[in-house]
Amino acid sequence: MPATVVVGLQWGDEGKAKILDELAGASDIVVRFQGGSNAGHTVVVDGEKYKFHLVPCGVARAGKMNVVGNGVALDPVGLLEEITHFESRGLSVRDRLLISDRAHLVLGHHKKLEALAEKALGDKAIGTTMRGIGPCYTDKIARSGVRMGDMLRPAHFKERLATRLEAVNAVVEKVYGEQPLTLDEVAGPAFEAFEQLKPMVTDTVTYLNDAMDADKAILFEGAQATLLDIDFGTYPFVTSSNASALGVAAGAGVAPWRIGRIVGLLKAYTTRVGAGPYPTEALDETGERLRERGAEYGTTTGRPRRCGWFDAVAARYATRLNGITETAISKLDILTGEETVKIATSYAYPDGSTSDRFPACLQELAEARPVYEEMDGWSEDISGARSAADLPAAARRYVERVSELVGAEPGFVSVGEGRGATIRWS
Repeated sequence: MPATVVVGLQWGDEGKAKILDELAGASDIVVRFQGGSNAGHTVVVDGEKYKFHLVPCGVARAGKMNVVGNGVALDPVGLLEEITHFESRGLSVRDRLLISDRAHLVLGHHKKLEALAEKALGDKAIGTTMRGIGPCYTDKIARSGVRMGDMLRPAHFKERLATRLEAVNAVVEKVYGEQPLTLDEVAGPAFEAFEQLKPMVTDTVTYLNDAMDADKAILFEGAQATLLDIDFGTYPFVTSSNASALGVAAGAGVAPWRIGRIVGLLKAYTTRVGAGPYPTEALDETGERLRERGAEYGTTTGRPRRCGWFDAVAARYATRLNGITETAISKLDILTGEETVKIATSYAYPDGSTSDRFPACLQELAEARPVYEEMDGWSEDISGARSAADLPAAARRYVERVSELVGAEPGFVSVGEGRGATIRWS
């Protein structure tokens, strides 16, 4: 059975968890393939909110297996805290979670380095979550990282970590003027957490490929989103992994041909957390209204999100890049009450030119000004809509126009937080 992937097509926070939870009901295994505890997914079940960071959100569905893949930057202390939290709320986790022995570990020195680097950048800071994700991926690429499987051999793990800390402490002391880190303060908390995580650590590459051979239904869960992808996002204001569907094969250890369905998440408007250019940002009462109405505050950090109108230029780029087979449009209900809704269909530049291409150059994107197409809004409450026919004509036209502009048919449209508040479009 071909696998399904769910990825965000904007700057994250598109409401992926709601669609993931919807699709998890018909899946056997839910797999997280990239990112770290800097991500946040919120699932609402019977009015209860469950906030996920490292644990795949398939845990919210009884009987589903969940996998943390090799592409994840894994904080063992944070993961154990999350597992314990969910178990305290009545969810079974340990018997339904597997952790890749190839996943790279986020440790104390990674968080320290990230905090010091962001502080040193001042007003040019990237706006990271300070969870140590970037430095972990840096170690991975530099071949100086440590992985979950290394902890199965403590002496080997400590030897590798001690070597890395020598270089880290040279930077901490000589560049930032801070006190060095000791091996015990970095390794100690990780080993304490690992003692409880160890029964879940396994070769997930073999597990997933065996499951696919057995025709199991696999759902791959993306974190962050395409415009934060390390290769294809608004670099350098991006995350440190491939947050698009292109990261699935490498982040989970499965062949690309195993993937058959790619669902792209689009919020009905656009938001962004952190620094970086954002052409459709509304720096007026519209942005404030969308933020408050949509409760646009980060799941992980609580930071207010920057809000603005839908950017079809960026969304079309992300749709093509991921090979989206269908879209899921979230938070359509938040636009209710807007007399006019806007969609950016191209960018205008200071030299008088226009373009419908999403640029790679950061400066070019910063100079871009959105060219808007305006559409009639709607005032009717749509939270009870359960089919396209239940929506006001203006809301249907908006969904159809967004789909036309991005080049993919809608599969789902979300009109509220709960599990039932989702329209299957076709």
